[in-house]
Amino acid sequence: MYQCKGIIPELRGTTVRLRKMSPRDADDLYQCWSDERTARYLYLPSMNGRHDAEALILLLNELSESEDSLRWGVEHLDSGIMIGSCGFNGWQIQGAFRGEFGCELASSYWGNGYMREAAAMALEYGFRVMGLNRVEAFSDIHNERGAEFFRKIGFEYEGILREYKHTSTGYIDVNIFSLLRRDWNRENISDQDIRG
Repeated sequence: MYQCKGIIPELRGTTVRLRKMSPRDADDLYQCWSDERTARYLYLPSMNGRHDAEALILLLNELSESEDSLRWGVEHLDSGIMIGSCGFNGWQIQGAFRGEFGCELASSYWGNGYMREAAAMALEYGFRVMGLNRVEAFSDIHNERGAEFFRKIGFEYEGILREYKHTSTGYIDVNIFSLLRRDWNRENISDQDIRG
């Protein structure tokens, strides 16, 4: 049965690489996480500088050690810039074989297929290595771009979860999407294999 144990493997695609985030990525990720367009639906604590991004990086890495999250940084291969992150915000193997996928990308990199490639590698890892059968994704009901992205990569819309999440502005409704292993095998959102 899959256990993360704090191991965040490197996965390499043609335009991006997924790898463990480190404090040296704090400047790049601060730019991403404080980007108004990117952060609009992230509901992160406000970022006041590099130190806040570094603290979040360390927290995300700690969550992988406690089996609560598996989050990769998304590095642009040509520039070496960390342009976002993606991964599993949680998972339950025993009795469910289910995980929750989440992602964000700096808005200056939108529309180039970078997150599509990153998601393909992460989902392949989830289905093949972690042994997941179902991957869920959630998005704010006002986040049309996020909903469109999940549909494009093969997720099915399942409905609205009312007041599912609590934010600094109160409770919000979220859309829930799912991708099943059998559908992923059929759709295979990318013909790209994981290359470590």
